[in-house]
Amino acid sequence: MNKIRFGVIGAGKIGTYHVRTLAKMKEVELVGVADIDLLRAQTLAWDNNTIAYGDFNDLLPQVDAVVIATPTELHTPMALKAMSMGIHTFIEKPICNSIEDAKKLNEASIKNNVVLQVGHVERFNVAFVEAQKYIKNPLYINMERLGPYDPRVSSIGVTLDLMIHDLDILLSIANSEIDYIDCIGARVFSDFEDISNARIRFKNGMVTDITASRITFERVRRMRIYQEGEYISIDYISSKVKIYRPKNLNPKNLSDIEILTPKIEKKLPITEELYHFIDCIKNSKRPITDATKSTTALKLAIDIVENMKRYDLPRFEEEKNETLGKKIADGFKSIYGIIDSKIDNIGK
Repeated sequence: MNKIRFGVIGAGKIGTYHVRTLAKMKEVELVGVADIDLLRAQTLAWDNNTIAYGDFNDLLPQVDAVVIATPTELHTPMALKAMSMGIHTFIEKPICNSIEDAKKLNEASIKNNVVLQVGHVERFNVAFVEAQKYIKNPLYINMERLGPYDPRVSSIGVTLDLMIHDLDILLSIANSEIDYIDCIGARVFSDFEDISNARIRFKNGMVTDITASRITFERVRRMRIYQEGEYISIDYISSKVKIYRPKNLNPKNLSDIEILTPKIEKKLPITEELYHFIDCIKNSKRPITDATKSTTALKLAIDIVENMKRYDLPRFEEEKNETLGKKIADGFKSIYGIIDSKIDNIGK
């Protein structure tokens, strides 16, 4: 098969990653990058030996496959247009803003016989890929995805922007229907929730606590899995996995605990997910992050946002005598107050 002609729509932060990655792939001919900001697209194109387009409609007739890395509200019309032209389509997460649109996208991929993959990049993080070998029947999972504020994504809440990565991972592990969810969140800097916390119980008894924040100064991307006889720690940023196991039936101190650290070959998740997309195109495979799975993750994210409205905390208005640090502290204080009250009511 000849090289696959690729195009990228969106020359922002994520689109830039895709352009740089595709430009290095031998299996790919990077035809161009499109963005309404033509100067931005041109700068990116110059750096990667490709062509800039100010209108994505001019790019589509030139390609076999396209990556859509635009604001979420543009995903559906752009992807539907591409797939109607027989173009294999990769959409950055979340797949779109609504379940109705997600179904339309899935139907379009089937109707036009094209591959539709969604960019849940953590599925391709080598740390998670390795950890899957050790995950059996988790009893409790703790997931954290924290980082500093980014105005670039202020038009969407942190649940759909960041937490959806972990929701996709969680649903791939759970192998069970959801029993209930309980959530809280707060708007601090934007008009959408900037911090989100969810407790999810599955019908098989597994419980998960997930926190996503974009008002935290330290970047954290980790998951802890507790199962019978084992505790697995996954760090997505360092791509490291640690497995803690007792050496005997009655461990008395830390010396009775062994720590297994699998050797992991470093690979960029975005490179791995694009290679997976290419493989699916060449061999008519269904992506592991297809529209069906992505729609399930989207539905859970939407349910979480709706659920947290019961505890919706007001956005903190700016006041002359109030510092930014105090506003953040007050926001967390409100959230922790709700958590404490919920803990106090457990078992009552």
